[in-house]
Amino acid sequence: MTTAPVTCPLCEATCGLEVTLDGDRVAGVRGDAADVFSHGFICPKGASLGALHHDPDLLRAPLVRRDGVLVEVSWDEAFAVVDERLPALMAEHGRDAVAIYAGNPSVHNASTALYGPAFFKAVGTKNFYTASTVDQLPKHFSSGYLFGHPLTIPVPDLDRTEHLLLLGANPIVSNGSLMTAPDARGRLRGIRERGGKIVVVDPKRSRTAEIADDHHAIRPGTDALLLFALVNVLFAEDLVTLRGLAPHITGLDTVRSLATPFTPAAVASATGLAAEEIRRMARELAAAPRAAVYGRMGTTTQSFGTLASWLVDVLNVLTGNLDREGGAMFPLAAAGQANSRRGKRRPWTAGRWRSRVRGLPEVMGELPVATLADEILTPGPGQVRALVTVCGNPCLSTPNAGRLEEALAQLDFMISLDVYLNETSRHADVILPGPTPLERPHYDLALYQLAVRNVANWTPAALPTPVPQEWRTLLRLTGIVAGTGRSASLASLDDMVAGEAARRAGVDVSVAGDRTGPERLVDLMLRGGPYDLTLADLEAAPHGVDLGALTPRLPDVLSTPSGLVELAPDAIVSDVPRLVGVLGEPVSEQLVLIGRRQLGSNNSWMHNLEPLVRGQNRCTAQIHPADASRLGLVDGGRAMVRSRAGKVEVPVEVTDAIRPGVVSIPHGWGHDVDGTRATVATAHAGVNTNLLADDTLLDALSGTTVLNGIPVEIEPVR
Repeated sequence: MTTAPVTCPLCEATCGLEVTLDGDRVAGVRGDAADVFSHGFICPKGASLGALHHDPDLLRAPLVRRDGVLVEVSWDEAFAVVDERLPALMAEHGRDAVAIYAGNPSVHNASTALYGPAFFKAVGTKNFYTASTVDQLPKHFSSGYLFGHPLTIPVPDLDRTEHLLLLGANPIVSNGSLMTAPDARGRLRGIRERGGKIVVVDPKRSRTAEIADDHHAIRPGTDALLLFALVNVLFAEDLVTLRGLAPHITGLDTVRSLATPFTPAAVASATGLAAEEIRRMARELAAAPRAAVYGRMGTTTQSFGTLASWLVDVLNVLTGNLDREGGAMFPLAAAGQANSRRGKRRPWTAGRWRSRVRGLPEVMGELPVATLADEILTPGPGQVRALVTVCGNPCLSTPNAGRLEEALAQLDFMISLDVYLNETSRHADVILPGPTPLERPHYDLALYQLAVRNVANWTPAALPTPVPQEWRTLLRLTGIVAGTGRSASLASLDDMVAGEAARRAGVDVSVAGDRTGPERLVDLMLRGGPYDLTLADLEAAPHGVDLGALTPRLPDVLSTPSGLVELAPDAIVSDVPRLVGVLGEPVSEQLVLIGRRQLGSNNSWMHNLEPLVRGQNRCTAQIHPADASRLGLVDGGRAMVRSRAGKVEVPVEVTDAIRPGVVSIPHGWGHDVDGTRATVATAHAGVNTNLLADDTLLDALSGTTVLNGIPVEIEPVR
């Protein structure tokens, strides 16, 4: 028996695990008590790492479609098919005829995170899509204009704050999201133990709301109204306290003026929260010695998602808690700091191009996935004829999924980089699998940029594998689309990627010695980072390196043209009149749909593991007893839920944890289609709530789809 320390790559928490190995078998997984960040914490996802590694449904060889059937082939045969078909299609129809969709797991994989961009750039398409436009792009949009870079995102200093206001977030279940925070329960408990307060705004009494001091069951989709009302109170009652922020901000008077219509009384009816409660929330936030406001998926997946994301940070500024111990602070990652401009200040902008069919804006180089089906189904110059999915399952995770299913069936060619034959990859002509998490090295390049404490941890592969590492697969694809063919020198392509990484890091590529692949890139990024670290340092510290608590970073963290926090950028405030218009509208009595997080589930990827589909991971429609009685629904019965986009039949769960007027169905299920290879998931199929998601309901600025607040009708199935 041997034990390998491993950083869990299955969600954003980056917990340290101890994996016990009996030869090539995983004998056990437990939390690593010596890990400098998670200190032994483990959740059901991490504990299932062995089940994932040994899942018999995992693909271990490429599949190619022949005579309509996917069959196992050699790697050379698979790349020969790609080489034959993809360059010819690009030559005939142009590079924009190829679309790329990168799913959430691609961020949790060092190979795809580091080498995916080289392949994407070589394809050269404007039709690039990711899971970010399903759940978080509004936060990147607002951060880009406020601070100068879309990844300059402040996170709550959980370990030192004394007042935490959370909106649309359930970190006890998610372990943080756009906030890397292992053992969120323990960190939240620490707030209470030091005499602090936790306030949750959520239409559902989530597990996080259950431990909070206050829970406000807001009407879905109205968070921006509430946040503006809090801003209004701070100005009206002279509670704005900038502390040391005043020299670093601009636009304060504009925000004051914009907040004028949003009095607590004016928003009370729409939000469902009493005006006096709103005033109390603002006063307590302002009075707290150290406070942080944090909004997550419930705030970003609504029609005013960008305004809500912006107002979260506006509140942190107005209470003097931005960039302050115990407030909302900017992590300083050891490698690949995305907001490092090395002294250059250039305006960040969105909308550099727009989608062909609906004119939706580009943000961070990607288009809203809500329009991917349009681009495939609509004839004309620039029509998408080929699709490459990288670790993604958009048929379950993107809006109006039924229409996307229709679109994928009309593609000329499709490639999926995926370890499963799932609801999306079943449409592919070529499927290229990768190794399991225990068979590949790992460094959380993106997630450490959002961590509530500065840490760094490198995980070498714990087990050997006959499956090529994804970075090699991506380089072979890069060679094909770049015109050098499937036999291009991988070493030369790797040298090219490493040379660019060294240039960005400001170091000489030779300092990494004879390393190759992700090891070389991470070493170069560490050497160019702020801590004088090398990969060898991390290899000598298998439980991680603690780089300390978050520290103030203003003004150096800012890369706006002015060098200041642009508190009222035109690109964002242009949408405020649309929000003002909501104040005069009558409150609709129609039921609305929201999603919900589940501890053992991470979107659509982990439902084929028996340990994670037990217990409380149930795909049900939760509804309040008053609504159930009115509609004739009974607990354990079945209901038909309809929206403009589609319908699903789902079991009913009657609970007073949900606000009246709201239905909640978890996201990422619906494993009941033909042509997949996922035995456990099929046996626990659930329903695909994205059949109900309306791809015409979007956040106006970012193009992100509304997933919280979808108008629906529900009736019993007899």
